[in-house]
Amino acid sequence: MYDIIFISYNEPHADDNWISLKNRFRYAKRVNGIKGIHQAHIEAARIANTNMFWVVDADAIIVDSFDFSYIPSLNEQIYVHVYTSINPINDLQYGYGGVKLLPKQLTIGMDTNTTDMTTSLSKNLIVMDEISNITAFNTGPFETWKSAFRECAKLASKTIMRQNDEETNERLKTWTTVGHDREFGEYAIRGARAGMEFGLSSSNDIQLINNFEWLKDQFYG
Repeated sequence: MYDIIFISYNEPHADDNWISLKNRFRYAKRVNGIKGIHQAHIEAARIANTNMFWVVDADAIIVDSFDFSYIPSLNEQIYVHVYTSINPINDLQYGYGGVKLLPKQLTIGMDTNTTDMTTSLSKNLIVMDEISNITAFNTGPFETWKSAFRECAKLASKTIMRQNDEETNERLKTWTTVGHDREFGEYAIRGARAGMEFGLSSSNDIQLINNFEWLKDQFYG
């Protein structure tokens, strides 16, 4: 089986989610406290002992049916595999926050200047029609707002490689209108609307969505 790497950076429930993952999959490893999304994934690739490795985000709650047992065919071991996750605010189900299976060498040599790391890592990408986790990003006002802002800025800016515009627009509509009644749902909708507006403006530097200090300034300022 491929190595499982859990990536965290000060997320409120990261330790709980790590313990839960480790209890089920004893050989899982953790990368913690590495600043920068690209840099954290590069470090994950470096500590992986297999030619591909699984990435589990800190806010991921793995569903009981997912077991990390999939092995791609030899010619697909240079592909990025993205699994489906469930959004707890608006019930969307797509690759946002889902478990990823990444090629080790491509990850180590990735371009660190891209906006969306996963879709730009390789020209070969497979979206897996299997639910891997719930993306429990709604752990507090800022965390919820930040996650929604980042995702909707990426969607609206059309910087995600190979995205389907009609599908993207439907997701943006859901992000910006659905979930008022869910825990921290208002912050998700606020973040989604602000992120969409930011992403639609050609004068904005989309790279800022990966700068968490800047995001804090936008939220608290």
